[in-house]
Amino acid sequence: MPATQSPPLRDDPTLDEVRAYLAPLLASQAAFDGWNEKAVAAAAEQAGVDIEMAGLAFNEGPIDMINAWFQAIDDAMGGKFSEEELAAMKIRERITALVVARLEVLESDREGLRRALAILAAPSNLRAAAKLGWRAADKMWRLAGDKATDYNHYTKRTLLSAVYGSTISVFLDDDSDGYVDTKAFLDRRIENVMQFEKVKAKITRPGGDRFSMARFIGRLRYRGT
Repeated sequence: MPATQSPPLRDDPTLDEVRAYLAPLLASQAAFDGWNEKAVAAAAEQAGVDIEMAGLAFNEGPIDMINAWFQAIDDAMGGKFSEEELAAMKIRERITALVVARLEVLESDREGLRRALAILAAPSNLRAAAKLGWRAADKMWRLAGDKATDYNHYTKRTLLSAVYGSTISVFLDDDSDGYVDTKAFLDRRIENVMQFEKVKAKITRPGGDRFSMARFIGRLRYRGT
């Protein structure tokens, strides 16, 4: 079963509507067929959508398919909480809850995700991978109520992109009950994000070149730190 549920497709849909409708189904098919036209056709057949129309909706290759699926994941994550529910949480709790919600949406499609990440890891696709990671982080910060437009805007998203990416790498191989190992790893990484104000002060103060953003982000990757 797909992790997300699209609204019913109208009788005379546009290609964008077909794309949005089929996007949540792609990963479960890609787990068997790969991120290709076979997965699109299988998703179309599953959903009762014309296969030719589905092919036109996804005619730009695997990255286009993965992009659409990730957008569906963004939307599903956003639908997990109301504004009131998030507003009642502290900022750390909001970010943690949103990352966990995203993992819950991805849970049934881990093999499709693994194949998607293998494609995104190709050198020619690294720019697309970074863009998708940034979009996920931006979505989470916006849902968490972040309105920063200055330096903070970019640094928060850079840090959360690193946290999310490292957490996904743990999640893919986590066979612990209820993904407790992933959640524990995430808690440690979120603690790094919540040090943001301290990090910012070190970056912006005169003579603060002892701090390295690259080194800080690198530390987010490891399980034991």
